[in-house]
This record gives sequence, C-alpha cells and structure tokens, in this order.
Amino acid sequence: MKVCFPVLKPEGLESEVYGHFGSAPVFIVVETGKNNCTIITNKDQHHAHGQCSPMKALNNHKVDAIVVGGIGAGALSRLNQLGIRVFQAQAMTVKENISLLEAQNLPEFTLQQCCSGHINQSGCRH
Repeated sequence: MKVCFPVLKPEGLESEVYGHFGSAPVFIVVETGKNNCTIITNKDQHHAHGQCSPMKALNNHKVDAIVVGGIGAGALSRLNQLGIRVFQAQAMTVKENISLLEAQNLPEFTLQQCCSGHINQSGCRH
C-alpha cells in the first residue's frame, strides 16, 4: 500500500506529519511493508483555500491513502472520488502513524472534520 504523508521537511520515516494537506511543502510516500520512501514536492502549495488540486499537488503520483493532521472538504471529496482514503494523523512522525495505520487505529476523515480555513502557514482552523 502506498501511503502519502504531507510533511514540512523530508526526513524519511522520522518526518513530522504536517498540519494541512494542501499547504504542505513536501509529501513523503511510503510503501508499507518495504518502508521505501519517495519524496514529492507540492506542485499546488500556493492555492486559495478551497481550491486545492490534490493530484496536481501530488504531481500525479498514485497513492492508496493519505495521513494528515487536517484537510479541506474540497480536497477530501476529490481524493475520495479517486478512491484514496484519508486518515487523521494521531502521532507526530510518519513512522508512528504507519504503525497506527497498520493496526487500524487511525480514524478516517469525514467532511464534518474538515478544516474551514487556514490560521497560519501549517495549521487549520479546526
């Protein structure tokens, strides 16, 4: 399974999960079971709130799931339409969240949990 993590700095499995999908500068994609990491620069980082284009952000890389601290409703809807599940991070690092995901201990985002705006560079207003 290919799992995408929005991060501030690409530091492999020790990377800290970013607070918001669309404004993350970098994504790390981890192939579970192998722990191979691929780094993707966010190609849609500077968009207006609600105008995130997830596949542009991911530079059209295919992923099965995303784990993030926060996400807007539009991005969540577009990702879900593509069959990509989005989970809410429950720990600081990519490595910790992978363990939680594999143990089925990460909640899946719903539209009611989405952020309604940006409060700063890395966070959501939720």
